[in-house]
Order: sequence, then C-alpha cells, then structure tokens
Amino acid sequence: MRSYIPNFLTLLNLFSGCVAAMFAVMNQLDMAALFVFIGIFFDFFDGLAARALNVQSEVGVQLDSLADMVTSGVVPGIVMFQLLEMSQTSGWGSGANFIGLDASPIAFLGFVITMASAYRLARFNIDENQVSSFVGLPTPANTLLILSLPLILLFHNNDTLNGIILNQWFLIGLTFVSAYLLNSKMELFALKFTNWSFRDNSVRYLFLIGSLVLLITLQFLAIPIIVFFYIAASFFQNKKE
Repeated sequence: MRSYIPNFLTLLNLFSGCVAAMFAVMNQLDMAALFVFIGIFFDFFDGLAARALNVQSEVGVQLDSLADMVTSGVVPGIVMFQLLEMSQTSGWGSGANFIGLDASPIAFLGFVITMASAYRLARFNIDENQVSSFVGLPTPANTLLILSLPLILLFHNNDTLNGIILNQWFLIGLTFVSAYLLNSKMELFALKFTNWSFRDNSVRYLFLIGSLVLLITLQFLAIPIIVFFYIAASFFQNKKE
C-alpha cells in the first residue's frame, strides 16, 4: 500500500496543474499561480515520500515528468501567451487574428516555453547523472519565474515594473532566455540534503536563508531574483569545487 503514496502525491500535482491550466486559459493568472504553487508543493514531497518509504520506481519517475509537463510546462506556456497577448494592445501584431483565433500571432511564442520544458523533461528522464544536481534549470524553478510576472503586476502595481513586464520585447526575450536556461549545460545544485552539516551544505543553507529574507522583504518581486540567485549560487559552488 505504501508504494502508492508517492504516486498519489504526483497525481495531485497533475490535478493541480490541470486546474491551473483552466484558470490560465480564463486569464485568471493569480488563481493559476496558486494551483501551480500547490502542484510544485506535491512535486517536492512525492520524491521525499518515495525516498523515505524506499519505494522509488520507474513508473514513479515517468509519472513525475508527465505531471510536471502539465504543471511546469503547459501552464507557464499559457501564462506567457496571456502576457504576450496583454502586451499587444499597442505592440506589433495588435488586433490581429491568427488561424481563426482572436489572438495575436506573437502571443503563440509563449508556447516555446512549453516545448522547451518538454525537451528538458525528456532529457532528464534518460539522464542518470542528475541526482545530486541538475543540468539546466529545473522546470518548476522556470515556472516560478514565469508565474511571478502576473503576480508582480497584480500585487505590486508599480508603473515602472508594469511597463517592463508588459513590454513585448522583454517578454519575447524572457521566453527565449527561459528556453535556453531549461536546456543549457549549466550544472545547478539540487535541494537534496544527504546530511545536515553546514559545511557540506553551506550553499544550500545560504540559498534558503537568502531566499526567505528576499521573500519577506520583496514578496513576489523576490521570485525572479531568487531564480537568478539560484543560478549564481550554483555557478559559485561549481567554481569552488
């Protein structure tokens, strides 16, 4: 019976991703973000449960990536589609109609994130070396980066930030940077502790403490900073080693 617990948590991740996708299609991006956060929570704990119960399985590995494809692949693509569509009120392609849909052709570039996420997850499934570290930005981290943008728009309501986030060229650039980071050769540390020693896990502890401080002080604006802090901390750790 215990072997089903991690897979059930993974299915809850998938369910959360499906609900998030529905909200994203309806352009309720705050609710989409909420269910993505819930899905990522289940995604984190399904692996912990599998290791704690010693019930890791090939089915669990495949199921995890399939669930991530929805929560951390399809949803951020839809969110970027919506953001690009919002940016088209006065930008290139505004008022256009594409393949019978009342949407700008440029908005469909958002699904580059979905395609890049699928490729990254497929590579991850056949790579046996990504245990204590990742090669390329993990899809949940990339999803948090993308989902932070509508939350900053909604809850920070700063004219300068709004102007940057709803600039079509910024969004297009971020889309391709995101696709590159997902499939880059960068080695990034995983938040998996083999022991609780500060000496062995100094970068992880400093990253977690720094992230907590940033979230308390900057709220949703902290999320993109934390993602790039994660990349920088991994680079520093690799240089040290």
